[in-house]
Amino acid sequence: MSRKQNIRWIATAIACGVPLVVAACGGNSDSPVDPDTAADQRAASLVAQMTTDEKIGMVHGTGVPNQGLGGPFPTGVAGAGYIPGVPRLGIPGVAMADSSGGVNVANVGATALPSTLALAASWDPQLANAYGARTATELRALGYAEGLGGGVNLAREPRDGRTFEFMGEDPVLSGTLSAARTNGTQAEKVIATIKHFAMNDQETNRSTSNSIIDERTMRETELLAFEIGVKQGQPGSVMCSYNLVNGTHACENPYLLTTVLQNEWGFKGVVQSDWFANHSTVAAALAGLDEEEPGDLGSATINVPGLDVTSYFSSALKAAVTAGSVPMSRLNDMVQRKLRTMIRHGVFDSPPTPGGSIDQMAGNAFALQVAQQSAVLLKNATQSGAQQPVLPLNAPGLSSIVVIGGHADVGVLSGGGSGGVPAINGNAVTGCPQPSPLYTSCATWYKSAPLAAIAAKAPNAKVTYFDGTDANAAASAAAQADVAIVFATQWEQEGVDLTSLRLPDNTMDPSNQSYDQNALIAAVATTAKRVIVVLENGSPVLMPWAGNVHAVLEAWYPGVQGGQAIADLLFGDVNPSGKLPITFPQQDADLPQPVISATDMSVNYSEGLLMGYRWYDAKQIQPLFPFGFGLSYTTFSYSGMSASANRAGNVTVTFTIQNKGSLAGAEIAQVYATLPAGLGEPPKRLVGWQKVILQPGQSQLVGVSVPAMLLSTWDATNHVWKLNGGAYQMIAGTSSRDTNALTASVSLSSH
Repeated sequence: MSRKQNIRWIATAIACGVPLVVAACGGNSDSPVDPDTAADQRAASLVAQMTTDEKIGMVHGTGVPNQGLGGPFPTGVAGAGYIPGVPRLGIPGVAMADSSGGVNVANVGATALPSTLALAASWDPQLANAYGARTATELRALGYAEGLGGGVNLAREPRDGRTFEFMGEDPVLSGTLSAARTNGTQAEKVIATIKHFAMNDQETNRSTSNSIIDERTMRETELLAFEIGVKQGQPGSVMCSYNLVNGTHACENPYLLTTVLQNEWGFKGVVQSDWFANHSTVAAALAGLDEEEPGDLGSATINVPGLDVTSYFSSALKAAVTAGSVPMSRLNDMVQRKLRTMIRHGVFDSPPTPGGSIDQMAGNAFALQVAQQSAVLLKNATQSGAQQPVLPLNAPGLSSIVVIGGHADVGVLSGGGSGGVPAINGNAVTGCPQPSPLYTSCATWYKSAPLAAIAAKAPNAKVTYFDGTDANAAASAAAQADVAIVFATQWEQEGVDLTSLRLPDNTMDPSNQSYDQNALIAAVATTAKRVIVVLENGSPVLMPWAGNVHAVLEAWYPGVQGGQAIADLLFGDVNPSGKLPITFPQQDADLPQPVISATDMSVNYSEGLLMGYRWYDAKQIQPLFPFGFGLSYTTFSYSGMSASANRAGNVTVTFTIQNKGSLAGAEIAQVYATLPAGLGEPPKRLVGWQKVILQPGQSQLVGVSVPAMLLSTWDATNHVWKLNGGAYQMIAGTSSRDTNALTASVSLSSH
């Protein structure tokens, strides 16, 4: 090949996305150009060929397809947003869909997976990776190039109506699982979004509230979750949030978007606004916002309080570029980020097309797997006079079962808003009003009835159902049955916070709840020989009856196969292995924020570093169930712990786990660290874990690697992570409050 031919081949390869092999320094040794560099080069070549109007068209959406706002949209696109391409340059359009727990588009047959909070309860990065891949496979089949799932916000306020969309209260757990999910999504040629950047931790006044938080708290809590998610997952998109942070809207906040995300973390993807979350042209563009959604609605009108429907990145941005208030170099950077993301993650050369079909059998099988691995057994006591705990149920020994409440005769509950997934074959529960075009007070129930699945497990037992509206009738039936299984539900959705963690009754949630659930459980508990409570919820719930029931199984929002998964767990066909990703308090008054104010726009993070379990530890408040807690049908023992460090401050913790019981099971072994005294840190922080599957009697040596950064504190003076010298206590156990946890000390030098 001549030199001229070689140059022409390289140019063609760049244009077509072929991995390059080029000669270094004109010699004979070939070295590949890495995919990131190749994507950057290709994108830059395209940007150089684009007109100003074409560039402007790439940085804002054209409306909301699933609301019929704006457009025009391609046939078959009914998601949350759309950005047209540039046909003359071969740039495809990008259709986006909400995808927190599956593809949130009606009438397409997408799989409703268990909620993201449920996924977090699995503590399983491999499962999170598969979760991202499953969602991406269905997004692509339906024509969507970008998924808008990936919630990373920490549960600073567990009454947040979107708690079910996120991954709990710990930054290391949330960030690690987020990165795994992102990697799974983008491996299937779909752009992953993580959100909402940042400190968007309640729905009340979410567009006008001001999160007031110091730099150290920010960096060691929620921003740490995003840092892990961005660095390990390299998502194509980071969505900025509705709220203000320290007085500046998140989508025009230069500290968040430029200083931290782009400059410090090296993020090369797109900073995308949440829908209607942008409020400026020049300020937002210069702060680092790359894409406005939903963008230009055209002639469409919408009147929803709290939403700014103006498009600031359409004609207004063109005018700002023409006037020089936004440099052309900044517009070029915005488009460069968009194009390199499309190229790098495969949607440029292989754009998805609408109209594909969903493999519902594969989707259902995966949904069942997630539901089985995410359920948490919170209590499992022994009935008076018995030798074994009430769970798992022994089907041959049961002649009568009464199932009570929670619409368990027809289905299982899901969360609402953009984090929900429509029911494929209709809502299992009907008759609820529909008051709003954007948000509904009506819950979605999937037709996966626990009652039928329970009956199938115990074919020789008489299984009856009571809907819970008559507590006395349910209690009388429970007195006659071998076992009573009460289903309790807590519905939540985007846009509205819970007023309490108490199980909702007909006054708290009149659209979906017709009786007092706590009173029902209390009544059944006074009469039943054995009583089991199954929870379907999106946030922690209070349990004033906890001491009077034998067992509590936390099923979260368990997805389209939830009924089957619950029965599998109750009867021991699956051994529960989930652990809580969020603390369950004993009362609302134990929360750091006593109430969510409807009138005070200042949301002060006055608890500082004491977010989640750190609050309960530091304040010596006994939770109902601690972070990391979860029981099994078998027992595990820990022994032989040691800890060592290398010169960089990275620590390796080793210990042995043995399955002491008679059943195979999975244990999530957690490692926490107590930092040297005098640093102002909480009593402990999660720094690692490992999920181990063991047969009866089997032992395994577990090694958990703890990077020095996870043992560091944020130096707000110099704006860097700092590893402090001193003695660090490493703690290995079954939860954050394991009284039998092992400990080992390791000394580290300052870095």
